[in-house]
Amino acid sequence: MALEVPVFAFRLDRRSGVPPYLQLVHQVRQGVLLGYLQQGDQLPLIREAVEQLAINPNTVSKAYRQLEQEGLAASRPGVGTFITAAPAVTVTPATYTSLRRGLEKWLRSAYEAGLDEEAIVALFSTANHELAQEGVA
Repeated sequence: MALEVPVFAFRLDRRSGVPPYLQLVHQVRQGVLLGYLQQGDQLPLIREAVEQLAINPNTVSKAYRQLEQEGLAASRPGVGTFITAAPAVTVTPATYTSLRRGLEKWLRSAYEAGLDEEAIVALFSTANHELAQEGVA
């Protein structure tokens, strides 16, 4: 019986105002930071991403080129694009799950209190900045 390996899949938020290629770049960066993507993992083939997202192949190519310029990925002609960077911080799955649940709970409270996304981001940034000044972050 073969082990099932989770496949990294892109998603697009067409209402975000962020160019699609940057959304792909951000998702790979976050995947590496959170340990979803490990050194040697293959990113979706351009053809696969185009079919999944219904976007222009040049958009995916542009994202992959930027990732290569940043040293996060490298292409192997005829094979695909692979992650070359190791996660900056390794978080155990249990810790990640616990932190995510706590954050989701906090976000629900913030939305229920009437904050919109912009206010939530501002509040988060302010709190993070204050923690950095205290030497915590």
